[in-house]
Amino acid sequence: MNESIPVNPDIMRWARETAGYSIEGLVDKIKRKRVTATVVQDWENGNASPSYPQLEKLAYKIFKRPLALFFFPEPPEEETPGQSFRTLPYQEIDLIQPTMHHLIRKAMVFRENLKELYDNMNPAKQKIFIDFEIKSSDPVSNVAKDVRKYLDSSLDEQYALKSNEDALKYWRNLLEEHGIFIFKDAFKDDEFSGFCLYDNVYPIIYINNSQAKSRQIFTLFHELAHIMFRTGGVDLRHDDFVQGMSGDNKYIEIFCNKFAGEFLVPSEDVQKHLRNKSIDNKLLASLAKKYSVSREVILRKCLDLGYIGQAFYESKVREWKTESPKNKKTSSGDDYYSNKNTYLGNRYIETVFSKYYQGVISKSQLSDYLGIKESNVPKFEDKLLSRS
Repeated sequence: MNESIPVNPDIMRWARETAGYSIEGLVDKIKRKRVTATVVQDWENGNASPSYPQLEKLAYKIFKRPLALFFFPEPPEEETPGQSFRTLPYQEIDLIQPTMHHLIRKAMVFRENLKELYDNMNPAKQKIFIDFEIKSSDPVSNVAKDVRKYLDSSLDEQYALKSNEDALKYWRNLLEEHGIFIFKDAFKDDEFSGFCLYDNVYPIIYINNSQAKSRQIFTLFHELAHIMFRTGGVDLRHDDFVQGMSGDNKYIEIFCNKFAGEFLVPSEDVQKHLRNKSIDNKLLASLAKKYSVSREVILRKCLDLGYIGQAFYESKVREWKTESPKNKKTSSGDDYYSNKNTYLGNRYIETVFSKYYQGVISKSQLSDYLGIKESNVPKFEDKLLSRS
C-alpha cells in the first residue's frame, strides 16, 4: 500500500519539532533516497503526503506518536521542554536530542497515569514537595539538615548501606514514601543524568539508569532541590552551562548542586575525617564508599571546604577522566523484565497490579500502564513473584 495518505500537514511539522528533529535530521533518520528535505517540506506545507508505510515508520519508530494523531484537525496542547525546565538556558534546550524529547514525553505520560491510578490524590502521608519550599535566603546547610530531619534518616543509617546499589534503593524508597515518584530509563545520552517535572500533586524524578549508581544518587537529590524550588530541572554531567546563566536561574542551579553534595556529605561530619589527613586517592575512595557517593563529590567537598586548591582539584578531575570505564554487562533476554522492574519501581508496579486485581482497570489498561505487550504481562508477573 504505497498510495499517499492525506495527513494534517500542521501535525506533521508539530510532530517533527516536538520530537527534536530538524528537517535535515529527519531525512537522515528516515534513510531513504527518495525522501529528501524537499519532500519533507512538501509534507509539512500540504503539497504532498507520505505513503502509509512511510507514515507508520514516522509515527511509531521515529516520532513515537499514535498513528491516528496525524489525522487530527489540529495539534494537541502539550507542555514543551522550555516550559518544563524554565531554569535551563534556551541554547541547552535546543541541544536536547530526540531520545531525550521522547523520555520527557514518557514522563508526562507517567504523570497522567498517576492521576488515573490514584484518583488525583498523592497517596503519601507526608509530602516533602508541599512541606518544604526553598527560598533564596535559605542557607544550603540549613536546608540539608532540615530535609534529613524531615526524612528521619540518620548518618548512621547511611553509613550502614553496604553498596551504592543498596544506597540508591534506600534513597529512592525514602523519597517515594514522601510523595516523589521516581522512574528510570537508559537515556542513550550520557550528558543527561536525569530530570524532574514539577507538579503540585505528582512530582516526578526521572533518572538515567546507564550511569553509575553514585551519580544516580546525586541526581536524585539535585532534582529534589528543584522540586522544593517548585521548578522542573535537568541534571547535566557538565556544568559549563551554569556560567552562561544569570539571576535566579543561575542561583537555583548552583543551589541544587550544593544541596545534593551537602545532604549526602554534610560538611560538619566529613571534616572529622579530613582534618590532619593527606588528601589522596585512597582517602577519597574511602570517603566515597562511606557516604555512598562518587569520588568527585568528595573531591568537590574538599575544594569547597578549603582542604585542596583549584589546581589539585582540576588535576584529579583530568586524571579520573582518563581512567578506563568498567565493562558493562551485556543484556540477556531476561534482563528486559529486570530492567522494566528497575525503571518503573516496585511502588508503581504494585499499584498497577493492585488496580487490575481489584477490577478497576482492564488487562489492556494494565499493559498500557506497564508499557509491556499484553501477551508478555504474565511472564513479567512471574518474574516479579519469583524475585519476591
